[in-house]
Amino acid sequence: MILDDFMVRAALAGIGTALAAAPLGCFVVWRRMAYFGDATAHAAILGVALSLALSLPIFAGALVVALAMAVLVTLLSGRGRGVDTVLGVLAHSALAFGLVGVSFLHGVRIDVMSFLFGDILSVSRGDLGVIWGGAALVLGLVCWRWSALLTATLDSDLARAAGIDPRREELILTLALAIVVAVAIKVVGALLITALLIIPAATARPFARTPEGMAVAATLLAMTAAWAGLHASYALDTPTGPTIVCVSAILFAGSSVIAALRRA
Repeated sequence: MILDDFMVRAALAGIGTALAAAPLGCFVVWRRMAYFGDATAHAAILGVALSLALSLPIFAGALVVALAMAVLVTLLSGRGRGVDTVLGVLAHSALAFGLVGVSFLHGVRIDVMSFLFGDILSVSRGDLGVIWGGAALVLGLVCWRWSALLTATLDSDLARAAGIDPRREELILTLALAIVVAVAIKVVGALLITALLIIPAATARPFARTPEGMAVAATLLAMTAAWAGLHASYALDTPTGPTIVCVSAILFAGSSVIAALRRA
């Protein structure tokens, strides 16, 4: 069976995660929500600890905590507290509780580093089902709400005039981001998920003429980075998740140079 090859499973996991993360990354860049992605990913570590304590699937715990984080941020922001303050308090508190909780799990062998930086080479067939199921859900959600999300992102007053509730669209976007975080924690880990969201979108931005074009270009770049990073990691014997992010960063540097030359 072709899925018995760990490199094939890792490549499929990387590509599935890229498909889910890149289109959402465009909204993260447009809305300047990079810190939100970071905060949600850090909070997912608490979900990992709860999953291990309750003998639940890692994905389930990470998803529940990430969704709770997304809803709490949406509810608490705009109530006399700055969004960055709310994110900082919730993210770092959840990360700290998660790491402390892990230390109480006696008799359970845990490699915390694999959850912080990912362990894509150990992806199983079950993990692939979760990753591609999550990617399909996120892509379906983005396609369904694309026009409303885009209008709410461009101008909240224009969205209200068109009968669109900007707060509802923001909640939908944050819930989709929470799903991506839960899906990607196995691939690149909690500390590198934000890079997978924003770097491909930032790389595509100078060359895209339409929002749809930017989303497609970001997806292709993210898939390229996942594929190339996986093979570079295998050839150079380097950590796979960080290597994928390094390839993304190199693509971003190249696109920045090309964009600067075009403007000169």
